[in-house]
Amino acid sequence: MELDAVVLFDALSRVTIAGLSAGERAVRVARKAGATRVVVVDKAAGAGPDLVAWRAARTCPVLVIRADQLVHPPLVTPLVAAAPVDGVAIAVGPDDAYAGALIATGAGTGPVIDALARGDGDAAIAAGAVARVRHGEIARHAIATPDDRRAAHRMLYRILIKPQDNAITRYLYRPVSFPLTRLLVWTPITPNQVSYLVAALVAVGCWLTAHASMNLVIAGTAIILAASYLDCCDGEIARVKLMSSRLGAWIDTIVDELSSVGYMAALGWHCHLAFGRRWFAELGVDLGPGPGLDPWQVAIAIGIVTYGWSMYCIYYNIIVGVGSANSQDYAGRFEVVPGGRPSSVRLRPVAAPAGGGPGSGPRRKLPRWLVAIATYAPYLIRRDFIAWGTVVLAALHLTSVSFAGLVIGGVLTFVVLTIDHVKLRSLRRSIVRRGQMIDAP
Repeated sequence: MELDAVVLFDALSRVTIAGLSAGERAVRVARKAGATRVVVVDKAAGAGPDLVAWRAARTCPVLVIRADQLVHPPLVTPLVAAAPVDGVAIAVGPDDAYAGALIATGAGTGPVIDALARGDGDAAIAAGAVARVRHGEIARHAIATPDDRRAAHRMLYRILIKPQDNAITRYLYRPVSFPLTRLLVWTPITPNQVSYLVAALVAVGCWLTAHASMNLVIAGTAIILAASYLDCCDGEIARVKLMSSRLGAWIDTIVDELSSVGYMAALGWHCHLAFGRRWFAELGVDLGPGPGLDPWQVAIAIGIVTYGWSMYCIYYNIIVGVGSANSQDYAGRFEVVPGGRPSSVRLRPVAAPAGGGPGSGPRRKLPRWLVAIATYAPYLIRRDFIAWGTVVLAALHLTSVSFAGLVIGGVLTFVVLTIDHVKLRSLRRSIVRRGQMIDAP
């Protein structure tokens, strides 16, 4: 839906919350809501833009946001989604009071623009609303007093918790990345610049790791662990400062995946230099006479192939099936649901049932220790856990164990993702054979 937006500034609009003024935040909220044209009306600056001329003959809806408070997309997202065919709808809070945002559609847009051009307040316009829409969570907060501003900061930082976060991320990473993000949001550093810095740190860490010296491996692995903490900050800054973008999500995802491949290969090269063929001879493995091929190099090649194919499967899944740029949104199963056009369908990710598949019947109560294993074992293959595990193993001079674990984990992941990929491909082919079209996610 095409959308214009008017943002109403006053003295409070210059108050800065988490590195962004309330006025600029309101403008970014309007753009996140889909506004292609945003005009600012600043009461403190005196004469404002000619709103009537600005609108001209345009008939698309008009979104109005008051920037004397901290605002966030959940204030206007439900409002835009529930916009009436003709008239004014307003956002309201839990107390049903006007929340500082409204949308005018159809014949209602002209009177709203005229009223704003005369200098009428948005509250007076809201009094004639034909619809009231309850805003979402973490949508707005007063910023008039120092106490209000401190509370607004606390409210805004609640968005840093991601639903996809596992226990390791929540309890080992976020307690460190949150304070760092709170510092970085006050700087001009952008989320993409943080991602580039992460990539540079990982490159240095991989270079150090790819040496025979165990001390260099420990240093390189520690740098990569530090980079994984900094990697949490790019998304946090983007969410707090409304700088999220599809490009940024792809940069973050690609840096993460290449970091995994790069570290695995660097660690394998370290093992090749530090241990070579003699390591296998000490284990009683006969590799034959002569220099021959070093099994560490073979394992590196296997790792690169399996990691590369796994990345292809993940990207195909999230692009074609999920419609995301975040590898954490990977879905192992899909169901077919009606599409938006005649004879079309779309694929919807299906969450794995907690108690077993359909028809599994009653399940006996499992021992607590077995439930704990089933709950936390999957974390062992997550990048968050692997980053810490490799540091511990490097410190114990068990880099060979660490490398073997990475290669074996890559092979197992390769098998699981290949099965999911074949199922997804087969599902799409069966839909096409039935003569149906598949809508983009």
